[in-house]
This record gives sequence, C-alpha cells and structure tokens, in this order.
Amino acid sequence: MLRMSETPIELEPQLSVQPSSQPEPERGLQSPPLFQLPLPTQDPTEAQQQAQLQPELQQLSESNPEHQPGEEAKPLWIKRQRLLSLLFLVFCLCAAILGLIYYMSYNQTDTATPCLSPACQWASAHFSMSADPFTQPCDYFLFSCGSERLSPDNGGRQRGKGIPGHPQNQREKAVWTKRRRKSEEREDGGLREGKILDRKNMLLQYLREILESNDRLTNSAVQKAKGFYHSCLDTKSIEAAGAEPFLTLIQKLGGWAVSGQWNQTDFNSTLSLLMRDYATFPFFNLYVGKDPNEVTHGSTKRYIQIDQPDLLIPIEWNSKTQKSQAKTQTLRPFLASCQRYLALLGAPPNTSMIHVGTFISLSSELAVAAAPLPYRLSKGQLYHRMTIKELQSHAPIIDWLGCLQTAFHPLHLIEDDHVLLHNLPYIVQMSRIIAKWLNKHELSTSSPLHTYMVLNLLHTLMPAMDSRFSETVALGNSEGVAPRWKHCVFETERGFDAVLTHLLRDRTAHREAEEIIQNIFSTLKSKLRELKSTDQKSMKKVQSLIPRLWTTEEIADEAELELLFSKVSVSTHSFFSNYVQLLSLWQKRLSKLLTEQDEAADILSVTPFLRGNELIFPMGMFVPPLFHPTYPRAMNYGVKGFLIAKDILHLLLPDTAQQQEVWVQYSALKIASQAYQQSLKKHPSDTSISGISHTRLFFTSFSQVNCDSDPYREFMPLEPSFLITAICAKSHLCPTSLECPNKTQHHLSQKC
Repeated sequence: MLRMSETPIELEPQLSVQPSSQPEPERGLQSPPLFQLPLPTQDPTEAQQQAQLQPELQQLSESNPEHQPGEEAKPLWIKRQRLLSLLFLVFCLCAAILGLIYYMSYNQTDTATPCLSPACQWASAHFSMSADPFTQPCDYFLFSCGSERLSPDNGGRQRGKGIPGHPQNQREKAVWTKRRRKSEEREDGGLREGKILDRKNMLLQYLREILESNDRLTNSAVQKAKGFYHSCLDTKSIEAAGAEPFLTLIQKLGGWAVSGQWNQTDFNSTLSLLMRDYATFPFFNLYVGKDPNEVTHGSTKRYIQIDQPDLLIPIEWNSKTQKSQAKTQTLRPFLASCQRYLALLGAPPNTSMIHVGTFISLSSELAVAAAPLPYRLSKGQLYHRMTIKELQSHAPIIDWLGCLQTAFHPLHLIEDDHVLLHNLPYIVQMSRIIAKWLNKHELSTSSPLHTYMVLNLLHTLMPAMDSRFSETVALGNSEGVAPRWKHCVFETERGFDAVLTHLLRDRTAHREAEEIIQNIFSTLKSKLRELKSTDQKSMKKVQSLIPRLWTTEEIADEAELELLFSKVSVSTHSFFSNYVQLLSLWQKRLSKLLTEQDEAADILSVTPFLRGNELIFPMGMFVPPLFHPTYPRAMNYGVKGFLIAKDILHLLLPDTAQQQEVWVQYSALKIASQAYQQSLKKHPSDTSISGISHTRLFFTSFSQVNCDSDPYREFMPLEPSFLITAICAKSHLCPTSLECPNKTQHHLSQKC
C-alpha cells in the first residue's frame, strides 16, 4: 500500500511556519520500573513452619516493640503493590475513555446538528458528486486542476470521469487532451466560463441571481437597475432595432460625411459632447486619480489625468525605432471589417473605401506618437504635472478648459488647476496632427476628423447594438464573446454600481464575515511572529494593520438612491437608449471622484487590499457558494478561511509568495485550520453536512477550492491537494490515513 501521509514533501525550507506542537498518538504504555522488580519467593516447608510459629512470633513481637518495624515491612510492600496496580487500572480506564471520546468526535456525527438550510442542501449535493480526499483518496489525488469536475454545466464531476487512467474512463487519452486544450484556450481568452472556482465568476453569478430575483420592489432605483439588466438580455428587441438607433444618434451630432449629410459642426464642440454624454475619448483618455508622489506624504487629493487613447487599429511597438506602428498582418482584415461596418450603416459602396482609408491613415499617424507603459515609465513620462493653461500652450488645437469643463460638469474648473499627463510627447504631436488634418480638409466635405470621432463613438456603443456588429472582430474587439448574462451584469455595474453595492450590502452576513476575518488575521500574525526571517519593519507593519470588512457608507439609505437615479428613465425594450444613459452616468461618476475624499468600494473586487493602515476585505469576497452564514463553520473556514489567509500572505509577502508558493498555501491551510480550532474552543457547537465530522468537513471543503485561480498559480509546482496529506502527517486532526493502492502510484507520480 502507498500511504499518502508518508509522501516526503518538504514544505518549510526557509520561511516555514513552524507547526504547533501536537501530542503524538499513544504508541503503547510502558510499565513503571517498580513492576519490573522480581518478586520474592518462599519454600513450601519453610512456609509451613512459619505458620506453626505464627502465634509465638506474634506474642514475641508484642513484648519486643523494637522488632515491630522489621516484621511490618512485608505487609506494607504488598499494600504498595496493590495501590500501584489500582492506579495503573484507573489510568488504563481513563485512556480508554479518552480514546473513545476521540473516536466518537471524528467518526460519529449523531451529536452534531445537521444543517438543513437551502445553502447546506446545495453543498451536500455538491459534495456527493465530488471526490472526497478521505473516502476517495485515489480519485481526489489524481484530480487535475484543469478538469471540469466543478463545471456549472455538468453539475460536478461524476466519480472517475475525466481522470486519466481511471477504469471508468478507458477512452480518456484523446478526450482528455482535447478537453484540456479547450480549457486552456478558454482561460487564455480570459473567459474561464467553465471554471466555477474562479472567484470573480462566482461573484458575477451571485449578482446575476440578485438582478434576476423576483423580490417585491419598493425602491425605484433597484427597479431601474433590474430593468436595465433585463433590457440587456432582450436580444430579440436589440436585433429588431438593428442600426437605426445609432443612425438616429448620428443625426443629433450633425450627421456625417459618410452618408453625404454633414452640418459642418465645430471640432471642439463635437469632441466635448462625445466626452460628456457618451464617455467617448477619440484623441486622448481622461480619468481621475491621485498623484503617487503626494500619496507618500499622506495627501488624498485627486487630479484629472490625461493619457494617450486606446487606438482602434491594431498596433505594435518597434523596439529598434522606439516607435509604435500598425500591425501589417492584421491591417487587411481590419480594413475589411471597417468596410462592412460602413455598409451596415448605409454608406455607399463607391465612397466607403475613401472614408476607411482616411480613418486608417489618421490612426496610423497618431499611433507613431503612442508608446507602451514600460517605455513611458523608463522615460519618466508618467504623472507629469502642469496647469491647464500650460497644457493649452503645449497643445493649442484642443480647447482644454472648455473640453474639461464640459466633461466634468457641473464642477467649476479654472486655468490654474493642475492636471497630470502620462505622455506629454504624444499630446504635443496629437495637437499638430489634428491641426494638419483640419487645415488640409477645411474646404473638403469628407471631414476625416469628424468621421474618425463618429467611428470611435460606434466602438463605444457596440455593446448595445445588434449581433452583426459584435460578430465582426474589428475596432479593437479581439477577445472572445462572453455569455450574454455576464456581459449584462458588467454593463449594469458600470452605471448602477451604487444600487448593486446597496443590494450586496443587505445580503452580506456582516457579523460572520467580520468574525472569520478577525480570527484568520489573529492566527496569521501569530504565525508570522514565529518566522525568524521576517524583518522587524515588515512585522511592525503587519502588527499595525486593522482588518475590516469594506462597506459603502456613502449610500446611507434607499431615499438617497432614489434621488441619485431620479433623472434616469429605463425603457423595457430599448437597450440602446438605456445604454446611452448609462454612459452619461459613468461620466458623472468620474466627476464625483474629483471631490470625494474616500474611495468608492469596487463591488467586483474579490481580494483584500491595503488602504493606509487598514486591511480592507471587499463584500464580494463573502458570497455563495464560497461563504454562507448558515454553512457549518468548518466549511466556511475550510474554504473562505484558507482563501483569506492565502490572499493576505500574497499581499504582505509578494516576493516570498513567488519564490515559495508551496509554503504560502501550506501556511494558509494551517492558519485556517488553527483558526477554526480556536473558534471551536470559544463556541464548541457546530453544524454538519451529510453526516461528515467537523475536521473532515473542513478538509473536504478546502479540497473544492484548492485550485483557485490567482496570479501566483504559476508558481505552485504541485497540486495543492497534497497539502492535506502534509497537514495530516504532522497532526492528529485527520480521522483516517490517506492511502491508495500501489497500482495508482504511476499515475500519482505523473500528477506530482
């Protein structure tokens, strides 16, 4: 037999968290040295003579007191022997009782109250379809993180299915390779739809359930958010509308030369309008943020930040010339896609090529001045501070004060206000290029700059248009297509983030979440104190951190929500008009960021972060199925406790995590286990699922998330499932030994 607990895994090479001293199981009871002494023996004849002389000896002893102690030695020795024998029997009885209690605590669950909540019923069904490390060690340890055993499509992996070499899957070789390749392609595309272990996907799924719930609503803001989401799902109405909503919008902007109808609108007026009402930035990007040079001094002031745009044409960086250029291998299909778009918008075939050609030519000129972030960082081009007046002198073709004032309405800006630039050479060159094209075509009716801006607007509004526009990979859309519901959740969050934050806050179990945060962090601090390699500066910082759950205080009640969205009108069957309003809401949110002191909570965040001396845990971390207030605490600590500990170690020790990811995950599991044991000391009672003991439920729950995807996953040299073996080998917690038949050793070595 191959014992998993005997696997020689070294988990603590340099920064190991020393395991807490645990009593070793009894190997056998050693007899006291007294019982090893030889007992005195007597001859039978001698005994008979002593019996006959007993009365005389007794009389003699009474008449001679000085001889009595010597004569009493024999009966005292016998009493001592009997007393020690009695103590030995009592000790054995106590040991047997303690052993029975230990056995019952880990193998009997009649005393544990079963959890019967809907969440626990789901977990019970989920566990029944997943490999158990204690009852199915072979299945469990041969499992690969790339499989789809927890796919929401198949409801969990059937026993043996998808495991290479398993007798129930003899045809797995070709199928497994194909399935794994598809899984890798799905991950490379950033979709990860088949992996329920992706925490972001689980949060999106939970928000989907909230938006699709049929709760009786009294708050109009919540009704509008749900109405927006459902209009996004109504693809039938979107397809029926076609391109007509966008063509109507173009007319509001003064038309365009592609259709032969253009009202010669002012360049800066059109640019300001696109920025304010449609969150479209054709020539430069705008966002709000702090100056890192001031943050180090404790400043919380935010600035308007101006950056190079996200150009629509595919470009690449030429390291020899130190300039960007259009990617020639993808330029031809991009050109064909642009022509198709113009045809869908009613452009005459004989003129569409001219407009596409000028669009690509203008984009290519702007691309030359653009540079990737690492290059700009090396040249010190980031966070370049100057006033709006100084910016106007560097790039005079843009009416900077007018555009910024319009984009951040109703805030009042002046020329002496500071802005931060992230590529001043691009801004200067962009101004020259625009001036050249304005002068070159000022008497022409082709208006390439206006057409360029309208095509950028088309790219912004593509998510709200019919499938003919989304099917074509062009105008910067090179990623795969996510499921419609996920796309709609993302879009709803962009405009109605305050509403979703309010709904999520009402559903978050604050007390239970705070309790597990505090317990895990307290245990983690104790572990870090044991590390000799942890420098005093880092340890002092960790000790000063205050962990807490991040809740939004800005939205105090439903009345404020209704006031915030009072001017929003959601149409049931017109997602396009709803989406246009969303863009306006998104831009107003940027304006609000300039005046707010505290950062708004990111509802889609699923990992902790540092803010000053606070360690913040977003509410999105505590959603089902990873966490639920009705779950047994063993399950919450085995899943969420492990993830919290792992996230904190990654956050506080990023360099260590990259070098020793095995140690990080081993320590995180041990911290979660110890924190749970501490919670049992405070509150001994805990519920159970499927009749599983508490310790086994803890490890079984962990086994469902030990392939959680994070940026450090590539540094894990072995399957995290083997961490259970390491924990069991160094403690008495595990109810049974983990072992597999020898015939699976070959497959095990392959997986290791």
